[in-house]
Amino acid sequence: MNLDDKKTINAWCSYDWANSVYNLIVTTAIFPIYYTNATEAAFGGSLVEFFGLQIENSVLYSYAISLSFLVAVLLYPVLSGIADYRGAKKSYMRFFTYLGSVACMGLFFFDGSNIELGILLAMTASIGYASSVVFYNAFLPEIASESMMDKVSARGFSMGYIGSVLLLIVSLVLVQMPETFGFDGAGSATKFVFLIVGLWWFGFAHIAFAKLKDQPTKNKITSAVLSSGFRELQKVFKNLKQNIHSIRFLSSFFFYSMGVQSVMLLAPLFAAQEIGMESVEMILVILIIQLVAIAGAYLFSGISSKKGNKTSIIIAVVIWLSICVIAYLIHDKTAFYGLAALLGLVMGGIQSISRSTYSKLIPEGTRDTASYFSFYDVTEKLATVLGTFTYGYILSLTGTMRNSILFMTIFFGIGLVTLITTQLQGPTKQTTND
Repeated sequence: MNLDDKKTINAWCSYDWANSVYNLIVTTAIFPIYYTNATEAAFGGSLVEFFGLQIENSVLYSYAISLSFLVAVLLYPVLSGIADYRGAKKSYMRFFTYLGSVACMGLFFFDGSNIELGILLAMTASIGYASSVVFYNAFLPEIASESMMDKVSARGFSMGYIGSVLLLIVSLVLVQMPETFGFDGAGSATKFVFLIVGLWWFGFAHIAFAKLKDQPTKNKITSAVLSSGFRELQKVFKNLKQNIHSIRFLSSFFFYSMGVQSVMLLAPLFAAQEIGMESVEMILVILIIQLVAIAGAYLFSGISSKKGNKTSIIIAVVIWLSICVIAYLIHDKTAFYGLAALLGLVMGGIQSISRSTYSKLIPEGTRDTASYFSFYDVTEKLATVLGTFTYGYILSLTGTMRNSILFMTIFFGIGLVTLITTQLQGPTKQTTND
């Protein structure tokens, strides 16, 4: 594949269009609301029974998301090592896309009473989504030159937000006017949305699959290859360690990701339980976040091009930290709408710039980009595991999500201090013989 080829870049970005609808509509917007309402209706309150264990539904969901990312983290080293060894990034990207999208469609059968099925399908879809993104991200340094990475990364996220907003609007119409479309209620319409999202993800992903190319090595998988992924991570760490600022950036990324991912994944539950927002109001909040996020991705790309990646990320982290403090203090729905807009502004920006910043840290000439992005995604997903677990644990101890979200400021603070001591200005690439 040629660097900066427009058709290849557009095809790569189209995968964001394909899979982001799951991340928004299922993970963030509709499923948490549907899950809460359905389980409370089935069990007569927030206390549910899961494989014989009685637990709060919101705590269970937080732990389930945390566990799904932990499973993904354990899979990354093995899968990325095999993908690089066999030159098969696209093949694994396709496999996890199919796994995640089919599990998403399976949520159509979740009605609240079969909570075990719902949680297991949600976890499987989450694993499929998180794992496919590893191989998707690994194509970025293969299709874009260093000078184009920020823009290409931002374009991908923006396409994802646009596609998500379009399908979210359709979903909102279906849920709000179910009888008009032949459904017997909002619950049936919501379950149909899960089916649509899975089909959207499955179908549009093939645009990227048609253009992105594997480079098969015909190497056979042996027992040694299965463990090679962990050795690859060690090699990646060794190469990155040659530049102390690469390690400092990843350390900062780890801590602020603990806050970012936790707030993004659990914001709907916070709004429902602490602000008292209804399902329709929450979907409107998510819609605001996504629309603003489109502009936010390009805004922080622009800041990065003028002031550097470090300044761009510092600004985003400071805003994220402020969001946690404000969320702890506010009780008014109107104020929460404003906070949602602020969250949207930095949501796309920090994800886009973090991805492109890391791409610039990968040494030039590297062939095993899947292993490098496995290291990146292991860092992010471990942060997600610890962040969401901490969020749920603080909730179980104190009984309020306000304390959970305020605790996230500690993670943002550590990430900010670490980032301030990191040098990211100027070219960060170095040559390698990998």
